[in-house]
This record gives sequence, structure tokens and C-alpha cells, in this order.
Amino acid sequence: MTTTVLRTADELHARTRTGRRAVVMTMGALHEGHATLIRTARGIAGADGEVVVTVFVNPLQFGAGEDLDRYPRTLDADVKLAELSGADVVFAPSTDEVYPGGEPQVRISAGPMGERLEGASRPGHFDGMLTVVANLLHLTRPDVALYGQKDAQQLALIRRMVRDLNFGIEIVGVPTVREEDGLALSSRNRYLSPAERRTALSLSRALFAGSDRHAAQEALRARAREVPATHARAEALSAIGESRAAADAHAVAKALPGAPSAVRAAARLVLDDAARLSPPLKLDYLALVDPSDFTEIEDDFTGEAVLAVAARVGTTRLIDNIPLTFGTPGAAS
Repeated sequence: MTTTVLRTADELHARTRTGRRAVVMTMGALHEGHATLIRTARGIAGADGEVVVTVFVNPLQFGAGEDLDRYPRTLDADVKLAELSGADVVFAPSTDEVYPGGEPQVRISAGPMGERLEGASRPGHFDGMLTVVANLLHLTRPDVALYGQKDAQQLALIRRMVRDLNFGIEIVGVPTVREEDGLALSSRNRYLSPAERRTALSLSRALFAGSDRHAAQEALRARAREVPATHARAEALSAIGESRAAADAHAVAKALPGAPSAVRAAARLVLDDAARLSPPLKLDYLALVDPSDFTEIEDDFTGEAVLAVAARVGTTRLIDNIPLTFGTPGAAS
């Protein structure tokens, strides 16, 4: 497959479309995480469809003092990776093509969800992100658009925008891709020195510690549900030597602190240790949130949640997250 590089929307619109168009939006500096998105898009579009990869470094997403000027621009390498991954087109528009009237005076507001976590740390970031995503969706006219789950809050906001404003486009989230040591793939990883990278591994280790704590608690809760704490059941279990197991399961389940609190605590222990490393990890936030609005969940929460973390190592800011499911909605405790 030969990938075509296009610079204008008119060139893209002139292409004959016979199947579904799947779009993967990037800011360039492509890596294996992007390749996974492109391969997934290829599978969704099928042999008769078309995969378009956008490469555009959006100035609206960078605040004062952030790394717009040093953000890597590697278009030739990006086109090669996109081609190997199955893209038909790389759409690399100029700033004038995306914002023909100059810096846009009318922008999309991310609303209250956009002011939490990443939005609180980077004011205006999500307004800029949604504005460029809306523009690129209009310019590329896809049937489906794919985004990585590593940027969980971004994905949630795009889904909300598409639903709230009736874009009529399917949004697909693709699981986070990690390096062998667990570090989530990011274009910013290249900024890390070897020592900084060792410290940066604490982000994924903290998430995995929280996940392990969650899995242990859910297993104990499941055991407690399987062995009801009734007198009749205890007598029956005693006859086969399981009464102690039943009692232990219930005692442990009742003694546990709220599951979300324990998950947060397990993750924070790892991050607290990382703050004492050299170089240290400087935590921005650790949050366990409802993915529908990115508000913190309570200890009686059941359903899908996201454990998210953001921190700086040296001058590099990194984010990561993992999805978790708490309990079975409607199940007896």
C-alpha cells in the first residue's frame, strides 16, 4: 500500500469513497500506540474503506510555558509508519487550512467536565482540543473516528461533544499501548533521560498497585456473596469443614475499607515513594473517577471507573490511567 499525503480538505474531498472512512487524529511523532490505532481503523474500514491519519500540531491545546515549540515534528517518519500500519492517506494540513480566519474567535467549550483534572491543570486545554477535533471531523468527514484510551478524559469529552452536538459519527476508544516495562507509550517519552524514565515508571506501577488491590477486594466480595453468613449455611459448611472459610470471607469483606478508598491508597503509596526518588516524581493528581463526568467516586460506587494519574518528571509531564469495574450493580453486599 502506498500512502498519499494531502494538505488540503479539497484534495481529500475529491477522493472517491466506496466504503467507510475511518480517521485517526494525531499531532505527529507517531509511535506504536498510533500504529495500533491505525491498524484498528484498517480493520473497521475494511478492504473497501479508507483510513485517514491526520497530523496537525494544534496550537490551541498548548498553554503558556508548555512545549508547543519543541513538540516533535517528524512528518516523513510519520508517513512511513502510517503506511506500514495500513493508512491510505496522511492529511497534514497547515494552520491556515484548519483555521482559515486566523485564531478562531468561536470555540467549543468543554463545560464542567473540561475543568476537572487535566482541565484544572491546563486551563483552556480541552476547549482547544474539542475545537480542533470538531474542525478536523468536518474537514475529513469520517464515518468513524478512533482515539486512544490513554487520554481518557479527552476521549470522554469527544464522545460527549459528538453526542450532544449530533455529529453523527461513531467514536471508538482503543486500549492504551505500553512498552515492555509498563510505561504508556507517548510522544513525550523521548524527552526522558534514563534516570527520569526509571522514575516515570512509578505512574504505571501506581496504577497496577491500585488495580491489584481492587482485584483482591473484588475477589473477597465475590467469596462473601458465594458463602452467605446465615446460621443454617454455617451449620452446613461446618459439616464439611468450611465454616472457618465462610467466617473469614465475611470478616475480611466487612473489615475492608471502602473499595475506592483502598484503591486510591494503594496507588498513592507507590507515588509517595516515587516523590523521594532522584529525580523525584512531582504528582499533579491521582483520581478515581466516573468516566461519564470525571467526578470522584464514593465508596459505595458500582460500575465502570477510571483510575487516572498525572505527574512531572524533570520537565516532562506524563499522564496514564486504567479502567476498573466496581462490583455488580444491584448485587447484594
